[in-house]
Amino acid sequence: MKQQLTEEKVFKDPVHNYIYVQDQTIWDLINTKEFQRLRRIRQLGTSYLTFHGAEHSRFSHSLGVYEITRKIISQFERNGYPDWPAEERLVSLCAALLHDVGHGPFSHSLEEVFDTDHEEWTCKIVLEDTEINRVLRAVSEQFPAQVAAVIQKTYPKPIVVSLISSQMDADRMDYLLRDAYFTGVNYGTFDLERILRVLRPYKGKIVVKESGMHAVEHYLMSRYQMYWQIYFHPVTRSSEIILRQIFRRAQELYVGGYVFEWMPKPIKGLIHNTMTVQDYLKLDEALVQTAFTQWAEERDPLLSDLCSRFMNRQLYKYITIEDPDEALLNEISDCFSSIGMNPDYHMEIDFPFDLPYDVYRPDKKEGEKKEKAPILLLDVQDEICEISAKSDIVRSITGLHQGEYHLYYPEEPLKKNIHLIPEKLKNLFKLA
Repeated sequence: MKQQLTEEKVFKDPVHNYIYVQDQTIWDLINTKEFQRLRRIRQLGTSYLTFHGAEHSRFSHSLGVYEITRKIISQFERNGYPDWPAEERLVSLCAALLHDVGHGPFSHSLEEVFDTDHEEWTCKIVLEDTEINRVLRAVSEQFPAQVAAVIQKTYPKPIVVSLISSQMDADRMDYLLRDAYFTGVNYGTFDLERILRVLRPYKGKIVVKESGMHAVEHYLMSRYQMYWQIYFHPVTRSSEIILRQIFRRAQELYVGGYVFEWMPKPIKGLIHNTMTVQDYLKLDEALVQTAFTQWAEERDPLLSDLCSRFMNRQLYKYITIEDPDEALLNEISDCFSSIGMNPDYHMEIDFPFDLPYDVYRPDKKEGEKKEKAPILLLDVQDEICEISAKSDIVRSITGLHQGEYHLYYPEEPLKKNIHLIPEKLKNLFKLA
């Protein structure tokens, strides 16, 4: 079934103005319960505790990724570029729309604690007995596996994969613009329309006309700024630390035989790694925050305190440590223990780092993490080269960019027991 809608559907969108749906399959996917669940998953996790406008959802982002992919393909088709495989249109659009359908609540923090992978859950939702699977099988029996292969980056045509997974893909372009809009900053803005106009399909790859290089430089600098100003904001990192600690403490208690007043079945399955797709789909941020509200009244004082802190935004403070050597950290740990704090939960070192642009290296050894597809420029002689070979700006942001060491801790116990804190640590924590 490859059927066009008799009347085009539109979504009003603050980033793209309108999002257009012309295919029955896309419309049916949007209306599945699995996709609608994304309305209940925030795009930026705990960032709403730092930027109060960051309440946008994975649902709106997924529609945005679909729309950028649709625009790219439409531009290829209008211009009749022979290197674009027109038969790949629907699988590209479906993969773009569904690429985040496996995200859980506060997904990256949850993944770290429970060792889950949202892409694996996405593929399970696409391949197992779900409404999404039934919509895809209406196209063909093989179609769900094709969509999953694009998401897994194993699809035999790399040009399709690169639309939603490369160093300049529809996913990144939408989340930068959308996150900038909802956090109220300008760092993530760039000239999307210009970039879309200079994209070309060429010999199985997506390339950029050399005349569009400056627009791409702007995009890469926007990504760089968004990571350091928004995604790595120290207040957001504090809320993420507390969130991870809540999950870790709940798991520790449950495995140790502690009897909770209230423990929802999906979280039990998460702790035991026994979740079915149907259980996983019941996990959303409303359920998790309800659990936190209940756990704030649990008998375990540590879990209770952590949940209360998260729900009421009483976050950990932080100090910058230039050289967090082992002796200093042990001294801090001993001090915290002496006043009744738990160093395993009440102190954490955070050291953010990012790779703004990864230069392609054909000599990467087996086992090394492979970078996403590089950005390629197409010159007037129809020859291609990797962008950092021609751009000083891009070369300046290649390699690992590192932040400062921050030590996070609850401030109240230190102030309450200031008379027991050694003078050296008083100065370090600015208590004197």
